[in-house]
Amino acid sequence: MTRDHGGGPEGSEDVAATLSALPHVVQTAWGLNRPGTRGPKRGLCVDRIVDVAVDVADREGVSAISMARVAKELGFTTMSLYRYVESKDDLIELMVDRALGSPPAWVSTLGWREALERCAVAEYEVVSRHGWWVDLPIGAPPRGPNNLAWLDHMLRCLAPTGLPEGVKVGVAMNLSMYVIGRVRLARELAASAGDPGALDYATVLPTLLERSTFPALLSAAESGAFGGGDPSPPADWEGFRFGLDLMLDGLEEFVRKNS
Repeated sequence: MTRDHGGGPEGSEDVAATLSALPHVVQTAWGLNRPGTRGPKRGLCVDRIVDVAVDVADREGVSAISMARVAKELGFTTMSLYRYVESKDDLIELMVDRALGSPPAWVSTLGWREALERCAVAEYEVVSRHGWWVDLPIGAPPRGPNNLAWLDHMLRCLAPTGLPEGVKVGVAMNLSMYVIGRVRLARELAASAGDPGALDYATVLPTLLERSTFPALLSAAESGAFGGGDPSPPADWEGFRFGLDLMLDGLEEFVRKNS
């Protein structure tokens, strides 16, 4: 991976110093610290380690991930992995970026709304395929190459809007958080399906609520807004698309007023 930062030798030294000061996991994600050829037998590399870890998480959940478990899947000793990945936390961060993959191919003929919608749908689909992805806390802004590629793609979608750069970043981050939130909701509701402690809103709320205290909620329940036993709006594809359309409608109006 090469970069032309310009600035001559002194500028190159500054760039090298900046890159060397990055956290080890960031350097690993960007391929800045690949180990040499010496060491464990050939066949082990960061990419293979992360790919196997993602496969384990897809099959058994992220709770199954440990350095020992991944090493066993690979047929290497646990200590061999530490030459490539410093810790389990680093491994999980690399997994999060690897599972996301690349954003959809750029289509220059699309309008900004259609392009942004296409990106959000693609993110929803890829995160849904790796359900464990949303089980992890969001502890820091994205810093892996795939995560940043998605952010770049969203900003590129928004370029024709003429919005200030900071606003475009805010729009992209909020849209991505909506996508992640919908996948998380769908996953958690699916996991709690059949829970005897869950409320059947359609049946319980009309009995439980006093009209003088909860007039709007009771009206919604009586109208069938909560369906037959679903305590929330649809958490599947239909629900995702409904919310996405609302967000894009609002954004379209926002762009119209601020362009």
